[in-house]
Amino acid sequence: MTASRDLFLILNGKAAARDDVRAAVEAVRAAGHGVEVRVTFDPEDATRFVGELAARASADRPDVVVAGGGDGTVNAVVSQAVAQDCADGLAFAVMPLGTANDFARGQGIPTEDPQAALTLAAEGAARAIDLGRINDRLFVNLASGGTVTHITREADPRAKRVLGGVAYLLAGASRLGELTPSQARFEAEDFRWEGRFLAMAVGNGPMAGGGVTLCPEAVLDDGLLDLTILPYPDMEGVLPSLSEIFNGTGDEARRIAERTRVRTLTIDSAAPLAINLDGEATSATRIEVEVLPGAVSFVLPARG
Repeated sequence: MTASRDLFLILNGKAAARDDVRAAVEAVRAAGHGVEVRVTFDPEDATRFVGELAARASADRPDVVVAGGGDGTVNAVVSQAVAQDCADGLAFAVMPLGTANDFARGQGIPTEDPQAALTLAAEGAARAIDLGRINDRLFVNLASGGTVTHITREADPRAKRVLGGVAYLLAGASRLGELTPSQARFEAEDFRWEGRFLAMAVGNGPMAGGGVTLCPEAVLDDGLLDLTILPYPDMEGVLPSLSEIFNGTGDEARRIAERTRVRTLTIDSAAPLAINLDGEATSATRIEVEVLPGAVSFVLPARG
């Protein structure tokens, strides 16, 4: 039998009243594990709850801190633990309860079964994973930018749940005449590229935007970040390219993509470049990226 663990669940307030979430907590407690629950109602709550952990003596801290929410919740919990110097000695896990759950999808964590995800947190093995940093912000999964980022913001969340990639395609089609190509210069150790692009992604994990695979070969613990650039096609090629990206085929997109792996990367753009970083928006004209190898410990499914 797996030794009992103490879990500290930081739960997004939007999911706190869900019956399946309550049932999951009860089931994991019944299996002999401790589960403390803290519920967030505004962005500052995650900072406060991580601060509560930081104030505890090491012996009184939980075994696993579980982010109960979407990719933004995962980012907030992990980023705050690093910022408050309490990530060492802790393991992290995710109970996916958001709209996209891209980190969980990309790593094979159950996204439709809260009990299975929380049981994994209580019984699965933890391993060290990398983090990425863009300027002064960390990311756990993936940062994306370009035209695709604007489209993912425009897509109706309800449509995304029902239609998946089709919702993004509809959003792109409705705004096609307004879409302006992004342009930037990318410089890494042995890589240089400059031009207009439909999408760019720097991935620690493979997916963003609700299951869109932008960095298909990204690995969480290889000490590298995967860079993908999709050059901007002519106008007749925009919708076919978007269709491939958002519906998961992507054969043509893969053929035209620029790809490399980096430890550090600099992106320079004349206009502010919008970046979606673990589901949260930021922008800058100069973007400095670096990988932080083995920065935190995370409970994940066994490797296939």
